Parts: sequence; structure tokens; C-alpha cells
Amino acid sequence: MNLARSRSGRRVLFTAYYFVEGAPIGFLWWSLPSLLRSEDVGTERIGALLGWLVLPWAFKWLWAPLIDLWQGPAWTLRGWIGAAQVGMGLTLVPLLFTDDLARSEMLVACLFAHAVFAATQDAAIDALMIRTTTPAERGQLSGWMQLGMLTGRSLLGGGALLVVSRIGGTAVVIALLSVVALGLGLLPLYRAPLPAHDRAASNASELGRHLRSALGRRTTWIGLAFAALAGVGFEAVGAFAGPLLTERSGGATEVSGRFFLLYSVVGMAVGGLVGGRLTDRVGARRGTVLSGVALGVTILATSVAIGSTAAGDAAEIVPWLTATYVMIGWFTAASYALFMEWTDARLGATQFSAYMGATNLCEAWAAFAAGRMIPVFGYGPSFGALALLGLVALAMTSLARGVHENTDSSSRR
Repeated sequence: MNLARSRSGRRVLFTAYYFVEGAPIGFLWWSLPSLLRSEDVGTERIGALLGWLVLPWAFKWLWAPLIDLWQGPAWTLRGWIGAAQVGMGLTLVPLLFTDDLARSEMLVACLFAHAVFAATQDAAIDALMIRTTTPAERGQLSGWMQLGMLTGRSLLGGGALLVVSRIGGTAVVIALLSVVALGLGLLPLYRAPLPAHDRAASNASELGRHLRSALGRRTTWIGLAFAALAGVGFEAVGAFAGPLLTERSGGATEVSGRFFLLYSVVGMAVGGLVGGRLTDRVGARRGTVLSGVALGVTILATSVAIGSTAAGDAAEIVPWLTATYVMIGWFTAASYALFMEWTDARLGATQFSAYMGATNLCEAWAAFAAGRMIPVFGYGPSFGALALLGLVALAMTSLARGVHENTDSSSRR
């Protein structure tokens, strides 16, 4: 069996892989902030903690060239993915012997190490995706990938919030380990193609030549700047939607748990699948701009709604946050397709990882900035101000209009 050979098989493969990626992120990005806020941890500390834990994803491009460089018949992208997953599992094992996960320093240390391996897995999976897909399917495929990631986030994000008080933190860790085991079970179900001889970064000097070529392209720098800035509004919402709902619920996490278990996931899935199909029709750049404008306007409307609701009215904010997550799904699918379009297939791990790293860096500084702004200005004004900055950043895509500089990234083996 080789799922990577057919379009339907690739949907199954990458949806499953992104489920494996999404589950740990769900615990880190959705559950942990709500749990900490329910224990009266300040937004400044929550934002700083999230900012630190997302750094391995932001800087994975530093070691991603090793993935492009070290490949051969005995060690393909599948080897990189499997090794990273083993590391992900090993870094979770110490948490089985930790009593108070929410307050333990061991949690931070283990999750940071886990993030390094997870980011490595992410880079290798993205390289596999770029090498085995065509531009005509990437918008929809991005939507399916987001569906997988969101399902993982839902179960270990919102689901964990609803049951952690009854089953305990150890059971959540066991669930995370089970997800990693699922990822290892995917390895025999596909073959990872090697780059063709004339396209391979077969040695360090060849890789260096391709890197210099990529760094000389305008789209590379536009993409990095865009990735680091355009999503700041929705990254702030994503980091603090849980604390907001928890705070408006008087410290209870049930509303936040239901939101992340169901509403956010359904919203992003619908936005990703429908928006991904639309993006394939109108083109990645135009789809990114349209979705970015819709997302910015929706966050601004949500900010107004947050300001008009009183304490204790968390449920009234949920529909607005759900609409925001629909637009996040569309924007994510469209922008990922755009980054793939701007990636040289010979640098699938390195260049696309740099774009993804920039989006993760956006997560880090958005969480840090929002954490500092919220105690001063409140949730609504803080979200709105950062959304305006994201709208301004959309203008960067016009600088790439009509530019087709990248080496063909559509070849499929």
C-alpha cells in the first residue's frame, strides 16, 4: 500500500498526520491556558509561557536543512518522521510520574523538548506533502489537513478541559502517547519518494547553492514578512479565547472546553474545506487576500461584541468566536497554499519550514503582546488593534503579484 500515490490516499495520509500534529498542540495552546487561568495565573505569565513553548516551531528552519540534505534509499523522509515521533513519545513519558501537571516545572521542560521533535516531524511532513502533491490540489488538501489538526486539537484541547478534573492529568498524557503511536502506525502505509537526481540537494554545496538561489528571490522575503505579521490578530484570539471564556465564566472551564471541543473545530473545518476549494478556483494569492480581509473584519466585529457583554456572559461570546474561527480556517488553508506555491521543491523542508516558522514566530509574539495588552486595555480592544495590524500586512501580497520566480514545485513522483 502506498497512500502517497493517489489523491484520495494523500488526503487520508496528510489528514491523519496533521491529527497527530494537532493533538499535542491542542493541549498546549488550548487546554493549558484555560487551566492556568482557572487557577488565577495572570495573562502576562500565560502569554510569556506560550511564547516560549512555540519557539521550536518558530525556529525549526535552523535545522530543517538537515532534512533536505540527509536523504537516501536507506533514510528517506519517512525515517525523519518516524525518528521525530519516537522523540515526541520519549519526552512525554516523564509526565506520567508528575502529580500536579498544571504547576509542575517538569511540564514546561518536557513540552519544550517535545516541541523540538514535533517541529522536526512537521518539517519532514511538509516536505513530503510538497514533493507528492500538485498545486491544483493544495488548497483543498490544506483544508483536509486542517481538519485533521483541528480534530486532534479538539480532543486534547477542548475534550481535555471537560474531563481533566475527572480523569486526571496522567490520563491526558496517556492519550497524547496514544496519538504518537498512531503516527508511528502510519509509516508502513506509504513510501516517501526521493528527489530526482537533477533536483536533489545531494550534498552540502548543492544545498547551499539552492539556498542562495531561494534567498535571492523576492517571494521568499515577502513570504517571510507576511507570515510573521499577517496572522497576528487571529493568533492573539487563539491564545486568549480560552482565558477569556474562563474568566467570563467565573473561573469555570466548561464553556471554554465545549468551545474548543466542538465550535472552534467545526468552524475552522468548514472554513478550511470550503475556503480551500474556493482558493483553488481563484488562486492562492487572491484567496489569501480575500480570506485575510474577511478574517480581519470578523475579529473587529468580535472585539466589539466582547466589549458589549458583561462578566458572566461567556456563552454570548461563543457565536462571535465561532465566526472568527471559520475565517481562520479559510485564511490558514489559503495562506498555506500560497506558501507552497512560493516554495522550491528541492528545499521542501527548509523553505516551507521557514514560512511556517515565521507563522509560529507570529504566534509567539502575538501571545506575548496580547498578554501584556489585555490587563491594560481589555480583551476586545487588544484583539481589535492586533487585527488591524494583520489587515495592513495583507498589502505585502501585492508586491508578489505577477512574480513567478521559484523553481517548479509541482513535480510529483
